[in-house]
Amino acid sequence: MFENLSDKLDRAFKVLKGQGTISEINVAETMKEIRKALLDADVNYKTAKAFTDDVKQKALGQNVLTSISPGQLLTKIMNDELTELMGGSTAELELKSSPTIILIAGLNGAGKTTFTGKLANYLKTQLKKKPLLVADDIYRPAAIDQLEVLGGQIGVPVYANRESKDPVAIALEGIAKAKQDGNNVVIIDTAGRLAVDEAMMQEIERVKAATNPHEILFVVDAMTGQDAVNTAKVFNDRLDFTGAVLTKLDGDTRGGAALSIKSVVNKPIKFIGTGEKMEALDVFHPDRMASRILGMGDVVSLVERAQQQFDEKQAAELQKKIRKNKFDFNDFYGQIQQIKKMGNMKDLMGMIPGVGKMMKDVEVDDNAFKAIEAIINSMTPFEKENPDSINQSRRVRISKGSGTDLTEVNRLIKQFEDMRKVMKQMSNPAAMANMMRRMPKM
Repeated sequence: MFENLSDKLDRAFKVLKGQGTISEINVAETMKEIRKALLDADVNYKTAKAFTDDVKQKALGQNVLTSISPGQLLTKIMNDELTELMGGSTAELELKSSPTIILIAGLNGAGKTTFTGKLANYLKTQLKKKPLLVADDIYRPAAIDQLEVLGGQIGVPVYANRESKDPVAIALEGIAKAKQDGNNVVIIDTAGRLAVDEAMMQEIERVKAATNPHEILFVVDAMTGQDAVNTAKVFNDRLDFTGAVLTKLDGDTRGGAALSIKSVVNKPIKFIGTGEKMEALDVFHPDRMASRILGMGDVVSLVERAQQQFDEKQAAELQKKIRKNKFDFNDFYGQIQQIKKMGNMKDLMGMIPGVGKMMKDVEVDDNAFKAIEAIINSMTPFEKENPDSINQSRRVRISKGSGTDLTEVNRLIKQFEDMRKVMKQMSNPAAMANMMRRMPKM
């Protein structure tokens, strides 16, 4: 996410590194590089120019303290200005009404239906709401089937009327169904449409007028860059949407849409999609995204993702097992599944300050856990619960069953044993203190 932009901004800051003062000349040179980096990221030209002019003005108006370098000062100014450019503060959903009606709009192929499922999952699991999905796309083949499959995956009901060809009537029927069944949020998944298709634009205007939604979310493919912003402007002129959603931010995206959409359309980004899984949806925080763009990481979002996936009750039970040295391969397998749900590994590492730059040219294989999972799945229930019972003959059988080399099986078991020892020591304060005492003095 934003790797190219982060890299180019880092190079732009190098102009000021080693400089004792901020001057008109070195700031102008840095701003030129920053403007080029923004334009390469497909940021709107007027937005890029206004942004660099603001940063330059603030940089020249600052006195550099002896404790901070000009490069550090400019990074701080850039962080503040990027945060402001992307909206300044987090924009929450309006969910006070019951039922709250959310209308989803956007172009064909932007990922509206997938986002609709993710949003329902977010509302159900994170905000403890009771959503109903309404299949209002009467044009795309299998659109209703896709929504029903997603609803089944996340345990959220879907209202569909396969006989009707009137999206306004279907939307109103869905709202009536929600009131009847006690659903407090209705999410209407509409058909994808082009802004130049007047008949389709009039249709969604009629759906809006009939349903009077509390939220209208415009879903945009972040990979389309500047074109996404232009399309958002046209849709906003017709629908006056309440917020934008950027999908496919985990792809090879240059980030122009995220940086331009607020300044061009004056509507906040509310969510970002970071993967295909139903959990891969994040609330958009401008300050955290600015930190990530500048290579400073995003520890808060990393902790929040971990908290969403790790259950406190399970963690307490796991802690007891570790203390009794009963941590087994079933527990280990469960931990792997929870880590995988947090998102792709490179994206997670990029949230750790300083690690993003180190990982820039490193390929992180998201299938790295597959060999470990295959080895664990080739163990018998007894072996999973009793790791110490896995002797040489059992290891040979596990190797053949998992399709992995015997050395890989030996390595995993050795690493598991070492990890178990460390975890037991860390859970025992007395043993931990004893270990600290034995460490050499600095």
